[in-house]
Amino acid sequence: MRKACFLLLLTVATLGCGYSSKNGTVAATAPTITQLSPSSMTAGGAAFTLTVSGANFASGAVVSWNGGTVTTTFVSSSKLTAAIPAANIANAGTVLVHVTNPGGTGIYMSQAGQSSATVDFTVMP
Repeated sequence: MRKACFLLLLTVATLGCGYSSKNGTVAATAPTITQLSPSSMTAGGAAFTLTVSGANFASGAVVSWNGGTVTTTFVSSSKLTAAIPAANIANAGTVLVHVTNPGGTGIYMSQAGQSSATVDFTVMP
């Protein structure tokens, strides 16, 4: 019985030595956009691939184009590509682009739905 209690105590002590922040939670960092490439296109142009560079992108992150999502490919935690249809650049104006990480599961739950600030993309006349 003493061996079982000692083993249980040792296990609890070992598992209790993990990292814990001050309030018991670890804050996830929201995605950030540092660059769009290209940063502008001409109205009426053809469909294109937008490269979004930044930080803290999670697998499954989605690029939003003026509030609607576009087909997004996760390349790395600092790079996404998005397929922009020709219809999305039919008219001149400023388009708001942002990235939203997916809902997390397990240890990634704190990343659920975090979004970047918006970045302007210009559709030139």
